[in-house]
Amino acid sequence: MDTSEWWELLPAGIREQVDGYVLQDARFQAIRVVFTVGRALGLGLTDAQHVVHDRYLHHGDRVARTPDSPLDPESLAALAAGCPGRVVAIEAVWDGDTVHDWFVNLRAVTADPEGEHPLATIYWGTAERYLGEERDPAGGHPSAAAADRCGRALAAHLSVPFHFADPDTPGGP
Repeated sequence: MDTSEWWELLPAGIREQVDGYVLQDARFQAIRVVFTVGRALGLGLTDAQHVVHDRYLHHGDRVARTPDSPLDPESLAALAAGCPGRVVAIEAVWDGDTVHDWFVNLRAVTADPEGEHPLATIYWGTAERYLGEERDPAGGHPSAAAADRCGRALAAHLSVPFHFADPDTPGGP
């Protein structure tokens, strides 16, 4: 069965709720509703993801997308300046979830008090927009390439070290 057929099998109230989640860019909640209701119809998780993806395509620019984290040096430096304590390093760390797959968190490491403070979350789409035409032709993960570039630039600007444990392997060593 194709996604439009699955969509039509869902009750009108559920379709309204799913579209509401999609328009709010709440992909995970939309998938959960489609999967929960559709399970009784024989719809699996992958089918639910495809149904929601098609709703994103249907609504297009009407979706209130979650804004990208700024990756320009001035914005990142301003965020780092707002951290409690003295910034002693910039670090990039892999993370992932069921909505975005793998992504990289860029954070400031501080002393006095010690801590790690989020500066940016670099999803695949964020990275592609940031890198533009300068994407890695070798096919590396764009989030890693973007984190490496903006993290190194920020660390150089702040005169602190930059660390990315394993940029080639999502999830790290």
